[in-house]
Parts: sequence; C-alpha cells; structure tokens
Amino acid sequence: MIETDALVHAYGDRRALDGVTFEVRPREIFGLLGPNGGGKTTLFRILSTLLKPSGGRARVLGHDTVAEAAAVRRGIGVVFQSPSLDRKLTAFENLYYQAQIHGFTFRETKARAREMLARVGLAERAGDVVEKLSGGMRRRVELAKGMLHRPKLLLLDEPSTGLDPGGRRDLWTYLASVRDADGVTSLVTTHLMEEAERCDRVLILDRGRVVALGAPAELVAQVGGDVLTLDARDPEALAAEVRQRMGLDASVVEGRVRIEQPSGHELIPKLVQAFPGRIDAVRLGRPTLEDVFIRKTGHRFWSEEEGGGGGR
Repeated sequence: MIETDALVHAYGDRRALDGVTFEVRPREIFGLLGPNGGGKTTLFRILSTLLKPSGGRARVLGHDTVAEAAAVRRGIGVVFQSPSLDRKLTAFENLYYQAQIHGFTFRETKARAREMLARVGLAERAGDVVEKLSGGMRRRVELAKGMLHRPKLLLLDEPSTGLDPGGRRDLWTYLASVRDADGVTSLVTTHLMEEAERCDRVLILDRGRVVALGAPAELVAQVGGDVLTLDARDPEALAAEVRQRMGLDASVVEGRVRIEQPSGHELIPKLVQAFPGRIDAVRLGRPTLEDVFIRKTGHRFWSEEEGGGGGR
C-alpha cells in the first residue's frame, strides 16, 4: 500500500527526514509515532502528495507520489489534523459537496453521503449545522468525508486531536471496523503512546530517522523486564556504582538513573540498602513504547520542557 526508499527532506540546513525506508501492508492500521521534530508530519505531507521530497522515493498504491500525484490522490482518503469542514453547513451538506468534487452523479451523491453518515453513527444528525456538533461528532464527519469515495488507503494526521477519551475510543473502533469489513488500510500519525499501542504495526521516528519498526507488543518485548527509575542528587555517580558493584546495566536519562531488570520489585530493597541516603525516589513500571524509544535513542520521548504535543 505504501513503500518508501531512503526518503529525505530538508528545511534549509535541517533534515526533517533522513533516509526513511519502510512499507505498509494491506489491511493494517499502521502508526507513525514521533515527538516534536520527529518527522512524522513531513512524512505525512509527502505521502499525501502535498510535499515533494528532497531525495529518495515514495510510492502509494503503486504510484509515485511526485510523478503520479493525481493517481495517488484519486486512491487515498485524507483526514488532516486541522478541521476541513465548513462549520456553517450541515453534516450532510459537507459530504454532499465533497461527493460532487469527486464527480459523483446527483443520485450517487445523496446516497453516498447518507450511507457514510450512517457508518459513523450520525444518520440522525445529518441536518445539524457542523458548528453545533460536539468535537467528537465533527471528527466523525471528517472521517466520513475522507471515506466518501471508498478509498483503500486512509491517511490520518493526529486524528484524535481535540477528542475526549470517548471520542478517541470511537475513532479507533471505526478504524478497526473499516479494516475488518472493507479491507481499508489506515496510516495514522500520533504522539500518544496509548494510540500507537493500538496499531497493528508502528514506525517510531526521531529527528528524521527510523529508530524502531514492528508490532507494538514485539517492540516492547525487546526491553525485557521491568523499568526502574531512580532520583538521586548525583545520578552519574550512582549509575557508575550500580554498574560496578551490582553488575547492572544502569544508564542516566535526563538526570535520572534508569535500569531494566526482570522482577524489578525484588531489586528495589537491594538498591536502597546498598546506597543508603543516596536514592531520593524509586519508580517501577512495566515497559512501554516510550521505553523502546529511550532504549533506541538514549533520551526520553518528551523533554521536561516540552511535556507533549505534535510537530514536524
């Protein structure tokens, strides 16, 4: 469905993509996960033909995104992060005019608009003006708009932006349903770990480079064991002594000592006893995709200053 080969894109002297190669298989929900500056939005814009790469090649549905951009656009559905609905029109009218752009006949236009609103659970709200709908409902209209022409590939850029937890669940339920019922492949950009974990496979980007690719459970299994994080006044010295005295692979990530260890709870009292007064706090958790990111890059997904958000 998608193939990229050594894809490169630069904004001046900065490389937003640096040799990105991957493929998306039919009938899968594929996630692009990355922090600010990771490159996921630039990659999304190239795949949706809005941006020409500086180097390398991308093919979508068998078509080159530069040489055959029109063919790519005919075969994909796109849901952008920014709203694309006319707030003064009804949900039905938004889909009606979109169908006309695709060249549907008058009869096809009305039937398809009604069908898609029913598919996203908004048949009874078809006549409501978009600005009066909730954020979750507007997002569902966006999905219906992107699926109006029955694409086999759906590209979604941060589709859960502005949605409450219930709206996010509805979104992912819908993506799974169109995959299972209609064979639709979805590519989703996200900066949320819990969303990436719902994908069939995920590509993790950092500073324009691929740092991991695979099924979320397989990637997390590579971490192995529990993850302990220690707060200390001198984390570098503590990590060095943990390595020397206890033979553990301790590293320092953004000012905290990090240890991966099976049955991590058994290690906590040993650490406290071995280094009395030197450990201010201990955190224990099961590994997540963020731990995969840390293992591959040596730094956290978000810095303390950033906290969260999206980006190129």
